[in-house]
Amino acid sequence: MLLDLDDTILDDTGGAPQSWREACWAHAHLMDQIEPSELLGAIDEVRRWYWSDAERHRLGRLDLDAATRDVVGMAAARLGADLGEATTLIARDYRARRDALLRPLADAVETVEWLRASGCRLALLTNGAAAPQRRKVERFDLARLFELVLIEGEVGYGKPDPRIYERALDALSAAPEETWRVGDNLEWDVAQPQRMGLSAIWIDRAGKGVPAERDVRPDRVIGSLAELRHSAVLDAP
Repeated sequence: MLLDLDDTILDDTGGAPQSWREACWAHAHLMDQIEPSELLGAIDEVRRWYWSDAERHRLGRLDLDAATRDVVGMAAARLGADLGEATTLIARDYRARRDALLRPLADAVETVEWLRASGCRLALLTNGAAAPQRRKVERFDLARLFELVLIEGEVGYGKPDPRIYERALDALSAAPEETWRVGDNLEWDVAQPQRMGLSAIWIDRAGKGVPAERDVRPDRVIGSLAELRHSAVLDAP
C-alpha cells in the first residue's frame, strides 16, 4: 500500500483558515491602506487561483515560504496596496501558525500501525520540499511505520510523475495489480495510479463525492484513513 501524507495521515490544511485570519489581524497595525478583513478575502481568492495550476503548484510547494509571500503580495496588489515588509511578516506568521496547528488526523497513525501489524507492506509518498516534509515525518515518528519514505524534494520528482510510483513498487518488489494507492487527491492518488494498474482509494473528507466535471472513478471511497480498519481493503484489489 502506497500512502499519502498530507490530509491523509496529517491534517495539513485544517488549520489554514485560522492561521490566515490570525496572521492578518496580528499585523493590522502595519496596514494603513486596507483592513485585515479585506486582505483576508483577497488572499482567499488569490490562493485558490495560485494553487489551481499544476506547474505553479509544483514550483510553489517546493518553496512554500516564497509561495506564501507571493500570495500575500498579489492579494494586497488586488486591493491597490503595497504592504512592503509586512508582506513577508504576514507570510512568515501564517506559516508558523499553520505549522503549530499541524496534527495527525483522528486514528490515522493508529490505522497505519494496524496496517503494518496486519502484514501490509507500506510506502509513504509525499510531495513538497525536502526539509519541511522530512520534519513532519520525524515530528510524528512516522518513518518507523514504513519500509520506504519518498519525498519529492529528496528524490527530485513527485506525484503524479510515474517514476515516483514505479520507484515505490520496485523498492517493495510489488506488482501494480497487487498494490493500493491511498490519498485525498483525485489526480495524484487515483487517476495516475490507476493508469499504471494500481487500485486507488480516495479519501473524501468533505463527503461531497467526485466532482461532476471529473471522469475519475476511485476503486473505493472513504471519509478518513481510519475507515480502512472497517473494510475488506486488505483483500486482493
